[in-house]
Amino acid sequence: MNTEETFEEWKKAKNLPDYLQDQLRTLGKDKKWVEDAFGQDINFGTAGMRGRLEPGTNRINLFTVGRVTEGLARLIEENGQGAKKRGVAISFDSRYHSREFAEHAARILGAHGIHVYLFDDLRPTPELSYSVRHLHAFAGINITASHNAKQYNGYKVYGEDGAQMAPENADRLFAHAQKVTDIFAVKAAPVKELRANGTLQLIGEDVDEDYLNELKNVNVNTRMIKENADKLKIIYTPLHGTGKMLYDRAFREGGFDNVIPVPSQSIIDPEFPTTIKPNPEFRDVFDPGVKLANKKHANVIIATDPDADRMGACVRTENGDFQVLTGNQIATLMAYYLLVNLKQSGKLSKDYEIVTSVVSSALPFKIAKDFGVKTKYVLTGFKYIGEEVDRMNKTHDGKFLMGFEESYGYLFKPFARDKDAMQGALMFAEVATYYASRGMTVFDGLKEIWQKYGVAYEITDAIPMPGIGGQKKMAELMTKLRNEHLTKINGAKVIKAQDFLKQETFINGQSTPLKGFPKSNVLKYFLDDETWVALRPSGTEPVIKAYVGVNRENIDVAKKAAEDYQKALAALLK
Repeated sequence: MNTEETFEEWKKAKNLPDYLQDQLRTLGKDKKWVEDAFGQDINFGTAGMRGRLEPGTNRINLFTVGRVTEGLARLIEENGQGAKKRGVAISFDSRYHSREFAEHAARILGAHGIHVYLFDDLRPTPELSYSVRHLHAFAGINITASHNAKQYNGYKVYGEDGAQMAPENADRLFAHAQKVTDIFAVKAAPVKELRANGTLQLIGEDVDEDYLNELKNVNVNTRMIKENADKLKIIYTPLHGTGKMLYDRAFREGGFDNVIPVPSQSIIDPEFPTTIKPNPEFRDVFDPGVKLANKKHANVIIATDPDADRMGACVRTENGDFQVLTGNQIATLMAYYLLVNLKQSGKLSKDYEIVTSVVSSALPFKIAKDFGVKTKYVLTGFKYIGEEVDRMNKTHDGKFLMGFEESYGYLFKPFARDKDAMQGALMFAEVATYYASRGMTVFDGLKEIWQKYGVAYEITDAIPMPGIGGQKKMAELMTKLRNEHLTKINGAKVIKAQDFLKQETFINGQSTPLKGFPKSNVLKYFLDDETWVALRPSGTEPVIKAYVGVNRENIDVAKKAAEDYQKALAALLK
């Protein structure tokens, strides 16, 4: 069917909820909206799908959620009765319709006789990752749009290892979903029936206790925490989301009693009323926390995004103001602290390994080299960090110390296989305690690291490619850049380029194979002024991610240089 025919089918559908019918009548008056909402199927990327909460095949709603869940059910059936018995764990966040979508997915899986573990209330994304492994489930579903604005929701699928589903199975799932001929006729069994026959099982506090017990093992120097935690106050905000469910118990069981929640942002609210976009990389989300920190004389603010997989921090500087740290700066502080602690405790060995993505800061690796431990770059996506953990476990040639991504994702203990803001919050609290024990702030600690290893500064920008032609435009731009073989960016000479899709490295026009990575649509350039830049189309949003990392003599010069490079990349992508 073409766009108009698909639109008419939706208008004729008899099982659209009232809120979708109302949106269809109102938004359907706009021809451009109709073209965008019904002109294609929503993209199913590396982490699932994400979109606006509206009717349409290119949107997130009961029916697009139902089609993808039907695809998952057919994938599980392919794997036999054992896979159906192992079942699927399902969680959801605080967004509009999240509970509704989670229950709908459970009913569809249940109609296929697939066992379902459904959380009784919202839970952090990393707990879903943990629960898949803990319950030995075949897969997991998380209804979330992470840190997106209130108009969005999403659907993430996890494999049996607790990481986001591997590309092979994800592709098969989507292929099955596209074979659904009638999006309005996907069978969903009644909840009462599934509860009565035992197919649908509610989970909650039972898994919480086990997850919290695992979190107790994240902090590495409990004696130092016990002796010094009272020297600082921590302001915490869950940004209206799932972090509220466990933060108090997690912090207190970790030995951090002086944790003060931000009242206005501790209200579970899908409107996210205190911020336009609940993303802990943005300064405005910390405004209520800064006011509270000044009132309580606190120097550290920790924020977790609404599904509690990303963790950000805002810390007081030497002039009394608060500075939002980048994800790379947080990872640098954590890596340095962990390595110092290992050395001081006599446990440092060359077997430890730090893992990060190809678009994250190189500074933690510079520090790791100084301490003599291993490092590993992987593609963007925490599943690749999980794969490296699995490899080390199988080959016994390394010990996982930490994994991180520049997008505020951290992992220390791999009982979860996704970025874990609860782990990140506990580790950052320990870092802050360590510096407090030395009479220093966290920002003092960062400056100490810069003084020793040099200033690295990175900026990530998302360049929007909206609308029905967005995906096509992104593909054309990446192809154009591949064919051009850039020799200069912002006046600096390209000394090396990596093409992760063609799996080639270019140095002085000569091509050599790029080994050790799966194929991915990423371009990375290394410049003669010690700058690196990278470009990557997002798998879940209509944006090209532009990454810049610079090395300069001080932070002000580094910031200016990174901003200039971002402007140059934006111009390249026009």
